[in-house]
Amino acid sequence: MKSRIFYFFMASAVVLAISSCKQPQKRQTAFANGETLSEFFKYEGDGSILISGHRGAWLHTEYPDNSLEGLQYATKVVPGIFFEVDPRLTRDSVIVLMHDATLDRTTNATGKLIDYSWEELDSVRLRDYTGDVTSFRIPTLEEAIRWSIGKTVLNLDRKDVPREMIVELIRQCGAEKNIMLTVHTGEQMRYYYERMPDVMFSARIRNEEEYEDMAAAGVPWKNMIAYVGPTVDERNAELVEKLHAHGVRCMISVAPTHDRLESAEERAVKYREEILCGADIIETDIPQELWGVLQQVKSEK
Repeated sequence: MKSRIFYFFMASAVVLAISSCKQPQKRQTAFANGETLSEFFKYEGDGSILISGHRGAWLHTEYPDNSLEGLQYATKVVPGIFFEVDPRLTRDSVIVLMHDATLDRTTNATGKLIDYSWEELDSVRLRDYTGDVTSFRIPTLEEAIRWSIGKTVLNLDRKDVPREMIVELIRQCGAEKNIMLTVHTGEQMRYYYERMPDVMFSARIRNEEEYEDMAAAGVPWKNMIAYVGPTVDERNAELVEKLHAHGVRCMISVAPTHDRLESAEERAVKYREEILCGADIIETDIPQELWGVLQQVKSEK
């Protein structure tokens, strides 16, 4: 009974929020109008939901994951989208975008990425989600960052790149005010904040212990969003409320769950459920589908 009451309350609250406010126009134009990341990502209780493209827009498209072309496509079809991408190192210390440590799944090459030089990767081509080889190549992180400025935000996940190299490249690109960094501990967040006080963070805050760790880092709450898990429900509702009180948007991810359902109809049902459960940001491998469901929910109210 307690669970049913919770879901009814959360769904009702979000429906009211969606129906009583227009999606703020700034959510669609922030990257062109000079708004800071802390202003753009601030939780304001207006019912707006942002979409994060997990590795771009690659599932059920012609574009491979972590491809520059997939990022470009998604920005055209999903207003206000930002992206989680995966920096990794080549043998000669060039930072590229690649989710796996090996090339086998996502390219027509084999073996560990770290065993290849950047020059050797020039002839490698990316595979799409079906496994077909495409004409797209592996992009460098620098290439992606320079393209993104003024268009979107890249959230750099934690892979195998030393953090001092990440700082150096962001500074080299003049992108301190345009980048988000995924952090798992308060110590990681503090390290980057001391060197780049304008950078935004995607902080992993799924429970009280992680909340306290991030709070102890002394980084302003306005500099972060919070990943709170796969959904918002009675298990993390109190935590979400605390984060909202600090102006922190709460993000969930449907990439490993709903995105893997077989049909678009099944996925749409689950996306709708998450839209009504109180998340402020939803991360997905299929942003174009989630955006369509979000617009349908808004139009029904």
